Amino acid sequence: MEMAAPVSPAPRTVEDIFKDFSGRRAGLVRALTVDVDEFYGFCDPEKENLCLYGHPNGRWEVALPAEEVPPELPEPALGINFARDGMHRRDWLSLVAVHSDSWLLSVAFFFGARLNGNERKRLFSLINDHPTVLEALSDRKHGRDNKSGADNGSKSRHSGKRANDVQTKNPRPSVVDDGYDEEEHSETLCGTCGGRYNSNEFWIGCDICERWFHGKCVRITPAKADHIKHYKCPDCSSSKKSRQ
Repeated sequence: MEMAAPVSPAPRTVEDIFKDFSGRRAGLVRALTVDVDEFYGFCDPEKENLCLYGHPNGRWEVALPAEEVPPELPEPALGINFARDGMHRRDWLSLVAVHSDSWLLSVAFFFGARLNGNERKRLFSLINDHPTVLEALSDRKHGRDNKSGADNGSKSRHSGKRANDVQTKNPRPSVVDDGYDEEEHSETLCGTCGGRYNSNEFWIGCDICERWFHGKCVRITPAKADHIKHYKCPDCSSSKKSRQ
């Protein structure tokens, strides 16, 4: 379980609201995929009503609901832990994903209530360009079910900068050449938007946290990547600055 994110001013523009949405979505996708065992363990049915929160910084948290009435923001589904042991794990995770998608939209349009019609339309268009949490979860399950049993340790991997750059210990690919099978890497998710790996898009890997990102999500182009020796994602860059 991740630590709660610091309180930040409410986003006001379409771009700010979408950034907030993307961070929260990435945290929820991570909880239900990469960190699923940890998330599952926190949702003990013997505990009180628990909620799954996604934070703007891409982290997630399982916690009790807000005590204030009315809450500062729309609240996620209450009591997700109670249904955990009464359903198949996959069905329960899908249920949590559906409720998470609903919550993400409610928060985005809570912030967007003061936008005009065209701005709200643009906001929804930006949101709709990314897979839902449920779709990200389903894609991961599909990739896992169809993944071959080949030894992953024998496969060559590429750096986050370019397809033909030096090899690295990072276990996930960025841009993969024609010799790769995309199914092998279907579980790689963008650290910003949570989107699934696609060999037709440029990806870059952080040399600090080893997460991978769409180049467009972190505003890095292939040409710009050529001049980066060690890439640090926005989260790692911010963390370093806060310690100084």
